[in-house]
Amino acid sequence: MAWFAPRYATLWLSVLGTIVFGAVAFERPGWAIAALICALLVAVGIYDLRQTQHAILRNYPIIGNLRFLFELVRPEVRQYFLEDDTNAQPFSRNQRSIVYQRAKQELDKRPFGTQEDVYNTRYEWINHSMAPIHIDNYDFRVTVGGPDCTQPYNASIFNISAMSFGSLSANAVLALNTGAKKGNFAHDTGEGGISSYHRKPGGDLIWNIGSGYFGCRDAEGRFNEEAFVRNATQPNVRMIEIKLSQGAKPGHGGILPGSKVTAEIAEARGVLVGVDCNSPSAHGEFSTPIGLMQFVKRLRTLSGGKPVGFKLCLGHPWEWFAIVKAMLETGITPDFIVVDGAEGGTGAAPVEFTDHVGVPLQDALLLVHNTLVGTRLRDRIKLGASGKIITAFDIARTMAMGADWCNSARGFMFAVGCIQAQTCHTGTCPTGVTTQDPVRQRAIVVPDKGERVYNFHRNTLRALSELVSAAGLPHPNKLGPEHIVRRLSGNEVKLLAGLFPFLKPGELLDGEVEYAVYRTFWPMAQANSFEPVKPETATGTNPGAPKQTVSEAVVEKMSA
Repeated sequence: MAWFAPRYATLWLSVLGTIVFGAVAFERPGWAIAALICALLVAVGIYDLRQTQHAILRNYPIIGNLRFLFELVRPEVRQYFLEDDTNAQPFSRNQRSIVYQRAKQELDKRPFGTQEDVYNTRYEWINHSMAPIHIDNYDFRVTVGGPDCTQPYNASIFNISAMSFGSLSANAVLALNTGAKKGNFAHDTGEGGISSYHRKPGGDLIWNIGSGYFGCRDAEGRFNEEAFVRNATQPNVRMIEIKLSQGAKPGHGGILPGSKVTAEIAEARGVLVGVDCNSPSAHGEFSTPIGLMQFVKRLRTLSGGKPVGFKLCLGHPWEWFAIVKAMLETGITPDFIVVDGAEGGTGAAPVEFTDHVGVPLQDALLLVHNTLVGTRLRDRIKLGASGKIITAFDIARTMAMGADWCNSARGFMFAVGCIQAQTCHTGTCPTGVTTQDPVRQRAIVVPDKGERVYNFHRNTLRALSELVSAAGLPHPNKLGPEHIVRRLSGNEVKLLAGLFPFLKPGELLDGEVEYAVYRTFWPMAQANSFEPVKPETATGTNPGAPKQTVSEAVVEKMSA
């Protein structure tokens, strides 16, 4: 019955019109024109169903062409009546267009100057050099793996962020991993486990393990070492990421109703078909910061020495500080940390969580980076960042603020064909990206969309190389807050280096930090609990309180 869904109504009406008007035309020849028009529409509909470039036309034959008609009349109609080019809710027309253009290998040039208001508050730019350089190889990479990692991963600085099979369709996952394989960049599985669609193309995977332990759980939902080893030791699993929280709904668990747990989803997650699938709001394998560090070490050992880290959307500062204190106390450090901004999210989330829970990426990344610098741990741990990262400038600004690499979810969704219809949670995605409907998702032709994913990645890094070469830098990892400028008002601008606090190596350990967030919350954090210590009993950087002691043995071990 799927072929008689309302979205095919225009095609079936055209077929009916061809038959009816054709029959009438035998007696009244004037109706032959109407029959011919309907027949032409039928031909258009059949072509739309068979073509492989536009998912929207494969799911909405004939009527879907209206979208492209509006594209043609954009300057005369849409610009004034429908949508502003620069209004990012959540992504602007310009942001989406630059992805589509790069994915389709079209020119991403703009005539007639910028559409941005360069005197508007928060406008940003990168300062260029009078001595620009030329960069031949823009396949920018970073090696992820600390001193305890025996299988470090040479990662691209631009990768696909966590999106689970189940949230995304099978064809969308196949297309993403196909592009990742061709472009030699990483594809984060999301917490839904490693599906056959992640495995088939052979692209590099970052295996995301959430509180449900999907893909490494027993029948009761507890962590299972044997299941973990089976997946973690697969050659295309290059890193393991413990998901503490995510930007879409930090601190919030979830249940996938049994009606949506298909055989394929059950196989990937290690659960029963047709039974409610629970993701608790917290992990069961650890409940303290020290426990988290011990779990990191355990997974690194079980995986054969692959990089193990964790992903978090920042919340209470003392909880993050407690994790860092656990690193100092145990001598165990993750190989990487991915900071997910609260502005992220590709699936459905409660409105209050979407709008009012979690720290945005810029603030969270700055705190994480500064804390690691201030405790002399930064050289041991690589930082990834995710949160509305679309363009080369987004990557440049984020790396200037402390990230070693960037992830993008919705950018790669646009490359696959997403049009920001914002119906991801309904199962009726018009382009087949976020649905399990087999008819809808057939609109995604994997070879074509996989090529677009590859093109978007490659052309974005090419654009990034042009930015950093104009700044006179050989690699994006040379970017710092001194290279990015932000307008604060009509007559005031500042370098990010002068706008935000940046700690010196060891400053937190020395106990001389002047910034309030560290002076207030660092003394409240404790390595053996996420609960804060009462201010009157806390020690650390509070004025007048004894400095927190870190044993010489630990400092020596962390510096080795």
